[in-house]
Amino acid sequence: MGSKVFVIHPFLKIETKNPSFNPQDLLDEACGLTEAINLEIIEKEMVSISRVNSGTYIGKGVLERIRGIVAAGDIELVFINHDVSPVQQRNLEKTLKTKVIDRTGLILEIFGARAQTAEGKLQVELASLIYQKSRLVKSWTHLERQRGGFGFIGGPGESQLEIDKRIIGERIIKLKGEIANVKRTRSLQRNARKKVPFPMVSLVGYTNTGKSTLFNRLTNSAVLVQDMLFATLDPTLRLLKLPSGRQIILSDTVGFISKLPHQLVAAFQATLEEVLEASVILHIRDISHSQTEFQNEEVHKVLKNIGHDDQKPLIEVLNKADCLSLDQKDTLKNQIERADFQVLTSALTGEGCHDVLKLIDDFLDIESTLKTYQIKHTQTEAIAWLFRHANVKDQITEDEYTTVVVQITPEKSAQFEKKYLINL
Repeated sequence: MGSKVFVIHPFLKIETKNPSFNPQDLLDEACGLTEAINLEIIEKEMVSISRVNSGTYIGKGVLERIRGIVAAGDIELVFINHDVSPVQQRNLEKTLKTKVIDRTGLILEIFGARAQTAEGKLQVELASLIYQKSRLVKSWTHLERQRGGFGFIGGPGESQLEIDKRIIGERIIKLKGEIANVKRTRSLQRNARKKVPFPMVSLVGYTNTGKSTLFNRLTNSAVLVQDMLFATLDPTLRLLKLPSGRQIILSDTVGFISKLPHQLVAAFQATLEEVLEASVILHIRDISHSQTEFQNEEVHKVLKNIGHDDQKPLIEVLNKADCLSLDQKDTLKNQIERADFQVLTSALTGEGCHDVLKLIDDFLDIESTLKTYQIKHTQTEAIAWLFRHANVKDQITEDEYTTVVVQITPEKSAQFEKKYLINL
């Protein structure tokens, strides 16, 4: 295990007036974040505050009590499950005599440990440096350990004070340039896929809702699946055939979370743009979670922040049905019968997964129209193109021509007609 940690979830007393507010769930999520980075939880606590203390976020009386627990338990790190200012962080560390990390810092730490691709590492480093630059204040002098890389848990010793804002600023500029190149490359790749062209279907959702498990179930893949927050960071693409025979590209993406650091939203813009380009978005929800409605709202907030049109519908995959009682499942099934584009699934057992594929087919059909083409037998390439890029409903072979009836989007229809010069 890693460092010994004290997890604290502070919340305002006024928040308890909201009937859906549950600080225990938020504390559990905070513990999940610490476990995702392999920290050893020694103590955890919800702290109710009347107002935010400008100097230490939490009141001095509570801090004195926490300091005693930290000293007695030889605790190396205190995680405050909220964003705190550099001044508050400095004062907390002076009072508690140990390293303090806030929510943004810990999430960045997780992303830094998990990113595997060169692109992911660039994005995380950029987000981390932007965060770190804001914290270059003359503090932490009581700590002796030195920080390595762009991690925050190791503790910024004297070496941290030697880092010059100008040097970090130059590195940030360089990283932004490299990420701009990544965005251009992604744009070229998307344009190439449009010429291939298979519809893109993106999985989105709150972290740990089962996206990767569903991805593996649908594509027979072996993407990393773990019961932890942010198990998947780097996007994964797979070709998948739907029940109609139509082929799509399925994309697994990073999970969202409440109060996702704005540095990460900005840095991962290149990756998140894949979601905006998708023909269909599958929103995977953990329908068994007590905060499923809250998580749903948070996902829609992130989608809106990256430019997704709220008017554009998406498919809601109500996952983890295996965790529900029979009565809960019956209630949800009745709800789904009255709703558009909802499906109840268990990615773990496979329940409802075929329905997901059928729903994607139906969704794509809505945006397409029926067209009939008469194609000479000698134009085998044209017939093959339609089978690859449209949903062939009927095929009638006559003396000189083959009549093909297809469900096809206007964009693909225009591409076909331009490429093969078919006279309708």
